[in-house]
Amino acid sequence: MTTSPTASGVQFGTPRWYARVHRGQIIAVAIIGILLGLVGLLFPGPTLYTVAILFGSFLVATGIFRITAAIIADELSAPMRWVSALLGLVAVITGILVLSNPFDSLIALAFIIGIGWIADGLVDFISGLRGAVRPKWFGYVSGVVSIAAGVAMFVLPAAGLDALVTIGSILLLIVCVTTLLMIPRKAKTV
Repeated sequence: MTTSPTASGVQFGTPRWYARVHRGQIIAVAIIGILLGLVGLLFPGPTLYTVAILFGSFLVATGIFRITAAIIADELSAPMRWVSALLGLVAVITGILVLSNPFDSLIALAFIIGIGWIADGLVDFISGLRGAVRPKWFGYVSGVVSIAAGVAMFVLPAAGLDALVTIGSILLLIVCVTTLLMIPRKAKTV
């Protein structure tokens, strides 16, 4: 007699406590996501400021890690040590600049996002022209919307970032609530 490798969505041989812990982790992450989504909706300005500070701190920590690796990693060749050290130095300097003026770094981020959306929109529009996208009108619409969003980020970068936080917060709330609704119910013990 053969047994199925899965029973009640739990892999054969997996202890039941593991399934309960996994379920608990999903619930905990979804609840944290709901809380973060609410914070983003209620406080978009401070949320952006916090993101900038965390990003600057991340850059400083990453730079220090790269510089340390360049010094102590035995397996790196001399050119790789220099590359790692220089990248680390650039990351530390960039992080310090971001931390010294978080709002201006957010404006720079808005411009980078805008450039990316314009480039993506051009690619989508050209894909529609060349017939690489079916139906063609989808490429046109996607391209125009992306280009318009990119231009909007250049015209009103702060408002664009606030809109990103608001939309991202709404999407985070939707994803987390649906995650909670989709969690399999506890397996019944026989």
